[in-house]
Amino acid sequence: MASLRDIKTRINTTKKTSQITKAMQLVSASKFSRAELNAKAFVPYMEKMQDVVASIAAGSKDIKHPMLVSRPVKKTGYLVITADRGLAGAYNSNVLRLVYNTIKERHKSEDEYAIIVLGRVGRDFFVNRGMNVVYDMVGVPDHPSFAEIRNIANKTVNLFIDGTFDELHMYYTHYISAIANEVTEKQLLPLTDVAPANKLTSYEFEPSAEDVLDVLLPQYAESLIFGAILDAKASEHSSRMTAMKNATDNALELIDTLTLSYNRARQASITQEITEIVSGAAALE
Repeated sequence: MASLRDIKTRINTTKKTSQITKAMQLVSASKFSRAELNAKAFVPYMEKMQDVVASIAAGSKDIKHPMLVSRPVKKTGYLVITADRGLAGAYNSNVLRLVYNTIKERHKSEDEYAIIVLGRVGRDFFVNRGMNVVYDMVGVPDHPSFAEIRNIANKTVNLFIDGTFDELHMYYTHYISAIANEVTEKQLLPLTDVAPANKLTSYEFEPSAEDVLDVLLPQYAESLIFGAILDAKASEHSSRMTAMKNATDNALELIDTLTLSYNRARQASITQEITEIVSGAAALE
């Protein structure tokens, strides 16, 4: 049985840990509120962009833009969005497990795929396993602006346009609510399933629909990436907030258990001392 000193030390250590996890929970809650607003605020812009692209594609059947046409797949690209830090429950592991298993099932060699990854956790995961990471970005802000992720979004789209890979799949954690999210796989390129978010509106294009598409489609693909990052950030902060709350609750439960054990051990020690004193007094009589 552990000594009173050992139990007391564990109680103090657990209390300090609970204070840390509680502070981390409050920080994540603060970041989550803003991240959730960012993700929701981006939806109207994304829907309008989708309407315009769908209107052009629907009204100009003869347009054959490279980003709208499927081609024989010789190499597949994977855009994976993870976090720079852990302590977020299964947020990172769920995405990485799905991507890893998918690549192992679909491809027999590294020449058949390329990985673009956001987040230090994802980068280290793939690099440590010797997988084909062609581009990565770490240090994504908790509340990113488009300018801060434009380089990797532009790089990803250009890798498809120049033929480095023939299709691009995006993996990220979709935010549902503060206590629920799900890993999402989405084919980003080619844009073969562009559908209007709302009723189609009639547009007039100047100088032409083709010229507008040349500018708009790369921006649309980059916007999809940015929207997924905002979505993933909301999921990351909600996951970390939940994980830290669970850790705090577990620490408090452990403190109660240890306190009970400490009181029992202390009571047993006092009882033993009283017994020894009584036995000693009886021996002197």
